[in-house]
Amino acid sequence: MAIRIIVDSSADIEEDYARDHGIQIIPMTITFGNEEFAEGVDITRTEFFQRLVETDELPRTSQIPPMVFQDIFQEIVTAGDTAVVITLSSHISGTYQSACIAAAPFKESVFVVDSENATIGERLLAERAWALREEGLSAADIAYCLDQEKKDIRLVASLDTLEYLHRGGRISGAAAAIGGLLSIKPVVGVVDGDVVVLGKARGSKASRNMVFEEIEKAGVDLTRPIWVAYSGLSDKTARKYIADSLAIATEKGLISSPDEIEMPLTLVGAVIGTHVGPGGVAFAFFARE
Repeated sequence: MAIRIIVDSSADIEEDYARDHGIQIIPMTITFGNEEFAEGVDITRTEFFQRLVETDELPRTSQIPPMVFQDIFQEIVTAGDTAVVITLSSHISGTYQSACIAAAPFKESVFVVDSENATIGERLLAERAWALREEGLSAADIAYCLDQEKKDIRLVASLDTLEYLHRGGRISGAAAAIGGLLSIKPVVGVVDGDVVVLGKARGSKASRNMVFEEIEKAGVDLTRPIWVAYSGLSDKTARKYIADSLAIATEKGLISSPDEIEMPLTLVGAVIGTHVGPGGVAFAFFARE
């Protein structure tokens, strides 16, 4: 009997990585005008951002419907397997609710976990599920551990513009216009499952400092994985963030050298990219106890 690990595409896990680690990705849907795409199937993350910067109309993202989950769960149970399903925060998407509806007939075999996070924060939880499976835990025990450990995951991000928060209805047009004139760079985080503005900095340097202050405030467990993500078509800013954060950690004596800590970098997908726009940089990590 195998244990399947399932995530939605908003976890921003690459197909190669998922295949190598036995993780199944269910694509979410993105719509540009009248064109509909399955994320990671019909459109890549890079192609998404190319379209995003070329259009004035904000794309729409859709939750995964229960029937999609139901077909997958039925196949799993028929095969005699069990599953741990990890979804985008229920505060951001209805995908968690869809998975719960579909899993209701399979309570002894399918266990659904609300990540209460997004993008690489959700990814950290999926990778943790894989590690627990490697340790030999049952699907039920893996789900229980994830529900406990997800409380320790933090996500902090710097955005390049307020425009997409405005277009997504999170701030007013006046606030976005003033922010543009003053070069305001919002710093956001995931708090209790929702994306919230932690602060607003004037200029890129102040924004970067604010991100590092928020990370230091949370306290990073350097013995556990750390992921960095960027939005847009260039990872130059993200790599600068990584270099600076490692330099700070070395200067403070938290690590002996920058080579001591690995900070893998990935591109944000369409679900979060729609709301933050290009030019963003995010850190996801486990906070110290």
